[in-house]
Amino acid sequence: MFLAAYGMNRRGFTLVELLVVIAIIATLVGLLLPAVQEVRESARRIHCGNNVKQLGLACLAFDAAKDVLPSAVLLTPAVSNAGNHDQNFGPNWVVLILPYIEQSSLFSTYQQSINNYSTTGDNAWRAMRSMALSSMRCPSDPFGATPCNVANGNWARGNYGANSGSGLFYDLPSGDEGLRRANGAWGETVGPLYRGYGGYVHQVSPRGLMSANSQTRIASVFDGASNTVLIDEIRVGTTASDVRGTWAMGQVGASIVAGSGRVDSLGPNISLHDNDDIMNGTDDPAKGMGCFSTTFSWQVTAKSMHHGGVQTGWADGSVRFLDNSVSQGVYQLIHSRDDGLTATP
Repeated sequence: MFLAAYGMNRRGFTLVELLVVIAIIATLVGLLLPAVQEVRESARRIHCGNNVKQLGLACLAFDAAKDVLPSAVLLTPAVSNAGNHDQNFGPNWVVLILPYIEQSSLFSTYQQSINNYSTTGDNAWRAMRSMALSSMRCPSDPFGATPCNVANGNWARGNYGANSGSGLFYDLPSGDEGLRRANGAWGETVGPLYRGYGGYVHQVSPRGLMSANSQTRIASVFDGASNTVLIDEIRVGTTASDVRGTWAMGQVGASIVAGSGRVDSLGPNISLHDNDDIMNGTDDPAKGMGCFSTTFSWQVTAKSMHHGGVQTGWADGSVRFLDNSVSQGVYQLIHSRDDGLTATP
């Protein structure tokens, strides 16, 4: 009677009550989990944008110091195909700006080889290829842990590419679009006609800001620095043999973006079969990485794992999130530095 008076004989939860409590907790977790994931992705997107910001400012600091933007890649006259990763391509734009992204020690270690490449073809600088640089990685991309195994292998991954324009990145006859090799040297001479968006011939320039052996100054970005993309976000290939997303490799798709606004590169995050043209690339449209596996790399469009678009760095040092819905025509124009036309995404 004493125990009953003080409630010491109260019963516990029934099984039904316990199951109801568990169901309520599971429902709450189910409601909260998407919100938590969204917050995490928002943080990753901000982190990625900060990476792009620092890379853009580094390119501008390079221009301020040397009165020229870094070349997308250095190539000697011995390189007969700019898009063949088995040839002796030289240091790319990321290697050249290492002192401006707090990697002076890494640059200094290989500075002699970097300086000698253009005259001697010295490729000792490639020993840095396995170095993982956090500033080159978007935290939203899940494929960055597997190195690229071509060109003697063990190339660390990266998620940012230099805008080399809306033309294809290879040797073409006079009067066609693309980067052309003239008199045994690589440059960015192009014919007067360019097959632009929709496949039609336009009297516009396909030139971007960084190309092979380019000597582009910010002051020569006649369409305006705030109207011209400098750096595009790119994705890492889904297999080790796919060069896409490889920070020190001066190849289209690896650290260079080309063909922006053409028929196969209509806009960001194009993922269809045969779209990107990548040497030995893995056609993986189910994972958003469709491509045409060819004998050299000449075209790739910007891609990311962020919902709805990609991070872009502009020639004025700003960073903007470019929506997937941007029109093909605008996408082409913002990747050309001197077509005389401006567009706002």
